[in-house]
Amino acid sequence: MTTEPEKPAWRDALERCGLQVLEMAAQSGPPVLSAIHAVSGFEVRPAATVPISSPDATGDLDAKWHLHASSVSLYDDHGEFLILPPVSGGSEIGWVKVRDTVGRNLPSRIAEVTGSPEFLAVSTDGRHLCAASEEEDDYWVVLHEFQ
Repeated sequence: MTTEPEKPAWRDALERCGLQVLEMAAQSGPPVLSAIHAVSGFEVRPAATVPISSPDATGDLDAKWHLHASSVSLYDDHGEFLILPPVSGGSEIGWVKVRDTVGRNLPSRIAEVTGSPEFLAVSTDGRHLCAASEEEDDYWVVLHEFQ
């Protein structure tokens, strides 16, 4: 009897978020620490904010994140982009190329699986970042362009 190897928890989490894993350890992403700093550094200013206490905070975050992700062409023509798995240790895993099989409400889908809508995503060429983060009383949408 053959048994399949156990799927890593980070891969299972991405799939439960509606993201099809296409390539592990994608090399086209920016340095992971540079991306984390672009989202959490002291000088970071959000492209959009949503008060966490608002009645439909995650719905508003979904709409704003997708608007800004679209504005920087985060998704390619096939709905593909790079993501740091939004799980403990995700930064050590590195960029994973995924295809969004749903196409909407990504922050909410991530929150349903992980308990938080926070994640970092970049375009497949590694130039455009669009992230969702939680900062004190607000959700932030953060954009950054890598040279």
